[in-house]
Amino acid sequence: MAIQILDFEEPIIELENKIIKLRDLQKSNHHDYKPEIRRLHKRLNRLRKDTLSKLTNWQRIQWARHPDRPYTMDYIENMTQGFFELQGDRKFASGKSIVGGFATFEGQTVMILGHQKGRGTKEKMERNFGMPQPEGNRKALRLMKLAEKFDKPIITLLDTPGAYPGIEAEERGQAESIAVNLFEMASLKVPIISVVIGEGGSGGALALGVGNRGVMLENSVYSVISPEGCAAILWDDCEKIEQAADALSLTAPHLEKFGVIDEIVREPVGGAHRNPKLAASILRRALRRELKKLDILTAQELVDQRRNKFRVMGEWIGK
Repeated sequence: MAIQILDFEEPIIELENKIIKLRDLQKSNHHDYKPEIRRLHKRLNRLRKDTLSKLTNWQRIQWARHPDRPYTMDYIENMTQGFFELQGDRKFASGKSIVGGFATFEGQTVMILGHQKGRGTKEKMERNFGMPQPEGNRKALRLMKLAEKFDKPIITLLDTPGAYPGIEAEERGQAESIAVNLFEMASLKVPIISVVIGEGGSGGALALGVGNRGVMLENSVYSVISPEGCAAILWDDCEKIEQAADALSLTAPHLEKFGVIDEIVREPVGGAHRNPKLAASILRRALRRELKKLDILTAQELVDQRRNKFRVMGEWIGK
């Protein structure tokens, strides 16, 4: 399947295609195009560096939402072995917007779970486009409690536009399910690492986001509201989404500066969607480091560290 190309990616892709064509010509007619290929490679590296250094907040959001970007199941398949998916909240339904289960990560058993947006129309609808309903949040909490019971670390992967806002979700206690997750996650006596791999949308993301360590992929975003929603509320103008994206400060560098996250994980050149396996390999190494930092803490120290981490967020100290 062809990768979808965003407008600001087009010059890079065009140059990459020229290099590929020259290499193919070199093989077919045995002519030496190496000098031309080297020159194009230099141009390509400069273009990549220039483009990536000038990405706007809105363009990073477009990358975070890229339809070819790896989702939770892609990372699970490329980072772990023996994943065994666990289903259902034991109250209402499976909650397929969230997937989770035990897996082997770097030689140890972990509980890994996260949002799954789905690919193709049928799966997207089945997964509700990655927007969790209450049963998804309750399933996630059930799995995290199970991990605590067996003293296993928890890794959560955040990638959702937000919690599903439909009437049926409200009838089944959407806000309550998010609040309970926040309350219960704060007290779990095992290490929790939360990773924003794409969109970290509002309460839908935060319901899985109360971790000892907060990590974001380089081109992911994390925000209380989408730029579209922000523009509609503040200016009653959906055309001001770029202005809203700047005002929200939702990119990884912003959130690291504000102390909301602890680490930014670099992505392959051109974004995680250009090389999902490499992106998973880079994230795996980062998670291994983070788990080692938490392994030395006692159960009570893990709880205290997690609670203190969130208490100081947004704290304002006057002169």
